[in-house]
Amino acid sequence: MNDNNLFSTIRNILLGVLLLAGISLGIKKFDVLGFESPENIRNTAQLNQNVVSSRMTYGRFLEYLEMGWVKQVDLYENSRNAIVQASSPELGNRPQTIRVEIPVGASQLIQKLKEYNIDFDAHPTEQKNLFVSIASNILLPIVFIGGLVYLFQNSENFGGANGQSPMSLGKSTARFERRPDTGVTFKDIAGIDEAKNEFEEIVSFLKEPDKYTIVGAKIPKGILLVGPPGTGKTLLAKAIANEADVPFFSVAGSEFVEMFIGIGAARVRDLFKKASENAPCIVFIDEIDAVGRERGAGVGGGNDEREQTLNQLLTEMDGFKENKGVIVVGATNRVDILDAALLRPGRFDRQVTVNLPDRLGRVGILKVHGRNKPIGEDVSLVQLANRTPGFSGADLANLLNEAAILATRYKKSTISKNEVNEAADRIIGGIAGTPMEDSKNKRLIAYHEVGHAIAGSVLKSHDEVEKVTITPRGAAKGLTWFTPEEDQSLLSRSALLARIITTLGGRAAEQVVFGDPEITTGASSDLQQVTNLARQMVTRFGMSNIGPMALEDENTGQVFLGGMSAGSDSYAENIADRIDDEVCKIINYCEQKSIEIMQDNRVVIDLIVDKLLDEETLDGDEFRELLSTYTVLPNKNAPYVSKFAS
Repeated sequence: MNDNNLFSTIRNILLGVLLLAGISLGIKKFDVLGFESPENIRNTAQLNQNVVSSRMTYGRFLEYLEMGWVKQVDLYENSRNAIVQASSPELGNRPQTIRVEIPVGASQLIQKLKEYNIDFDAHPTEQKNLFVSIASNILLPIVFIGGLVYLFQNSENFGGANGQSPMSLGKSTARFERRPDTGVTFKDIAGIDEAKNEFEEIVSFLKEPDKYTIVGAKIPKGILLVGPPGTGKTLLAKAIANEADVPFFSVAGSEFVEMFIGIGAARVRDLFKKASENAPCIVFIDEIDAVGRERGAGVGGGNDEREQTLNQLLTEMDGFKENKGVIVVGATNRVDILDAALLRPGRFDRQVTVNLPDRLGRVGILKVHGRNKPIGEDVSLVQLANRTPGFSGADLANLLNEAAILATRYKKSTISKNEVNEAADRIIGGIAGTPMEDSKNKRLIAYHEVGHAIAGSVLKSHDEVEKVTITPRGAAKGLTWFTPEEDQSLLSRSALLARIITTLGGRAAEQVVFGDPEITTGASSDLQQVTNLARQMVTRFGMSNIGPMALEDENTGQVFLGGMSAGSDSYAENIADRIDDEVCKIINYCEQKSIEIMQDNRVVIDLIVDKLLDEETLDGDEFRELLSTYTVLPNKNAPYVSKFAS
């Protein structure tokens, strides 16, 4: 019996039970032969009507009886209760109705009533039907329990966010589309041509498998998409599902892991069982690092439930027959923490890297996302691509969307250059706040930002200044932006030192202009950046006197991602002391260079600050024009030599 038939049977049984419950409840109001007897109705009415405010004890009732004050007695419930009509001189001989509870042992009451010639009447209680008793005591609890089961099975209120009920915890939560229409094709993907070419081959296999099998080719069982967030990994999966036109299963890695032991493994088994039944098909597991993280990582070893789920995933991927047509596509931005068994050939045979787009890639992405938007003629997508190095596809899509929102806000029919630039500033620096009032703090911030800009402008290995502003954005009170001339995947030692010198430029300007006592806390985030960068130069990049040694990696300190804890024994204590010494040497050297630059350009600092205070924002060209009036800007290909250098 399949799941649908079983569910139908349970539903029919529950409906039958509910029907019987209705019948039993009806029998309580009607007897087996029809309506409740008139005698029972009359007795009930009388008893309810005679529920009086006056009550009397049985002993007092006997006294009334002996005194001759009792006129009439009606007995109910097998002589357990009595309604007494009496009148006494205590109440002015006014008739009154009194309720009396008869004790169990008062069997002589009727004899006494006869002796005193009291008018009495007994109203017997009709025996309940046997079926009614069974229904009340047994059937109704069964109906209650059955109703709860029915609610658990069908109500989304008990199923959590994914609509799964407790009765189906072991069932896969994957979304299934037999003929997916994701609305995404390969034409909608730009900037990641290498990855797109890999997937076009997969689509070709799914559509024409014989072309590959005839020459003995084996299509990869699994393809792992690797890259930073927002680069288009999930978009590629949607495109391949739409292009191949085969059944598509999509699930997030976190959906396998539950608080109940064994549920994750059961869901993996159910997912791959359904995939085998619908082959050829695609199984897409997003954020696979949630379930595929290296076993035994973290404090105290691994999580048993997660590792059981991973083991089941490894087993299922091994169990696929060659060229059966079930292709598993995984996506992650942390391939470094995945278990090695998951990455071996036969499971995820092929890794496709989806990197951040280069300049040409960004132009292509902007063209794709700008197709349905009225972009003005003054907007240059090439210039926008030059301004947005390090942006992912998702960032670029968000940029154009923000620009469209701003155009709507300003009641424009097209997106102009102003909206695009403002949208870029919002994404990079945050939403612009209210300009600061003229004060000492505002002047300090201006000197700080000008210090960054001057240091970056005179250093040959640093990027050019794009904009200097003292308009608050996000948590920052002022910002200085730099635009690289080209995409930088590799950085030299001189470039890293230039970044440290420039980052310390704000603090150096405060020190040179106002003196040591007036140095502010505004450079706290700058100091964190330079400390981290200097430490990486020593421990990861081998750019110190310690030598070309990799003493740490990017996961150091991230215990739950498989890294070492901060007090690990990866190197000796004397090496740790040397690391600290080298970090201090680098930072002190860069600080001295930054101070020298501020001293060399002390004359022009005040001029640029006054200009910045007036206009709030200076673009790169305007800033360099002011700076070049008093300082000869060095060629970016020539080293900077201070006049204070020996």
